[in-house]
Amino acid sequence: MPKMKTKSSAKKRFKISATGKVIGSQAGKQHGMIKRTNKFIRNARGTQALSEPDAKIIKGFMPYDR
Repeated sequence: MPKMKTKSSAKKRFKISATGKVIGSQAGKQHGMIKRTNKFIRNARGTQALSEPDAKIIKGFMPYDR
């Protein structure tokens, strides 16, 4: 059986932590920062663990990162 391919878009955007959680960047910070509050911008720094339903989808895109 041939090898499964990893989605290139997923491997660029997410990584799997040592405990198996999917880590991704915070949503809502690509554009439109003028209208966002300073509190929102401050709280959306860095990365966060994805919710369980979203993590299940991403793990399907990355078969060898488990």
